[in-house]
Amino acid sequence: MSNIQNSAMISLFEQKLNKERKRENVTYREARVYLDEMSKYGSVLGLDAIRGLLRELGNPQDDLKFIHIAGTNGKGSVLAYTSTVLSEAGYRIGRYVSPTVVSYLERIQVGSEWISEERFAHLTEKVRDAIARLEAAGEVLPTVFEIETAIAFLYFKETDCDLVVLEAGLGGALDATNIIENTVCAVFASISRDHLGMIGDTLEEIARNKAGIIKPGCTVVSAGQEPCVEEILRKSADGLGCACVQADSGELDIIKEDYHGMDFSYKSFRSLHTAMAGKSQISNVAAALEVIGVLRDMGYEISDEAVRRGIGKAAWPGRFTCIGEDPVFILDGAHNEDAARKLRESIEAYFPGRRLIGIMGVFRDKEYDRIARIMGTACSRIYTVDLPDPGRGLPAEVLAEALLPYCQRTEPPDRSGMPGQKETVERAVDAALREAEPEDVIIAFGSLSYLSQVKAAYDKVKCQENV
Repeated sequence: MSNIQNSAMISLFEQKLNKERKRENVTYREARVYLDEMSKYGSVLGLDAIRGLLRELGNPQDDLKFIHIAGTNGKGSVLAYTSTVLSEAGYRIGRYVSPTVVSYLERIQVGSEWISEERFAHLTEKVRDAIARLEAAGEVLPTVFEIETAIAFLYFKETDCDLVVLEAGLGGALDATNIIENTVCAVFASISRDHLGMIGDTLEEIARNKAGIIKPGCTVVSAGQEPCVEEILRKSADGLGCACVQADSGELDIIKEDYHGMDFSYKSFRSLHTAMAGKSQISNVAAALEVIGVLRDMGYEISDEAVRRGIGKAAWPGRFTCIGEDPVFILDGAHNEDAARKLRESIEAYFPGRRLIGIMGVFRDKEYDRIARIMGTACSRIYTVDLPDPGRGLPAEVLAEALLPYCQRTEPPDRSGMPGQKETVERAVDAALREAEPEDVIIAFGSLSYLSQVKAAYDKVKCQENV
């Protein structure tokens, strides 16, 4: 975003705020309008803008300690396991996540409690004032993700967090979250191909970018990776004097597993249960438990019972989440090739021989043709939908064309009556439920961005059935 565009938006917001100040402080709605307008200008990789903004705010991140998580798939699940265990152990834990599924406010949490609308609005105004000072000095101005990151750091400092479990946004080295210095653990969930051309054109380039979150002297923890990725992470760790711990999914002993979760043991952690289902959770929970082991070695007091409770309570919506039975209805944000492969593996393991009905929406900048090939041949019918972000969303009709070679019963939305984006989701959910027999499985996948709409549409149908 250019400074001219950004300055114009800030000036408009400033005028509105000056009027509103005559009666009261900025409201949550006004803060969201400001950020929504800023988000139209996209994101820019680099740390100059976030560095200047945080300097104006007193560098709140310097008073915090971080567990920094990067990766392509599984970051959120590793964050959920790790942060919930630490909360059960009695620590005050900040959580910063994106994207969100249920609410915008869930991206900034302490424990499992979202930041309040009032506190978010107050901190947005504080950050806006800092941006105005930067504008007056002619300095580089931040993007919306950098603004949100600054708000999170302020909140975590104000609430005296013992640790912050921080999910990297895009990539690692130049991501706004990488402005931090006090990294206790640099954690890597599964790294695969995604955001091609933005953070690298090959798996090796992507891995090197993500390895940029490693800070001197921290401990590196990694989930199972491709050999080339593992080598890059180890070399990066060695070069900065960091110990490197590799999770080993082969040492995870599954006692019982289905689409409601898994009972398992991992190394010295015995008889645990997670309600987070899906084959990808084997790698994710192993990585999280390695992080817990590292923290114990550092002196953090985390009892076996805290581990047991934390792993059991951990939840991450939209990741192989079951929202209904008879028929089974699953939500999964499988938005790239690796995630789609794990989704299909989970379906084949949990529902062998059962008919699958799909609902799919995806961003145009994803490798949707690869997802279509993997999931299309698994489904007897797929309904395509539009996404909430029309700028990035792939039109449902284009997606349907990509799916047809793999699933001949692919249906784009019925445009009669000029349905909006939300209506395409509601019609797809209604059609899938009408078609499905009790023993069938419905799965909505492709992007996290529309899954909350799927859940709302499902609840609406079920409510009408009970009237």
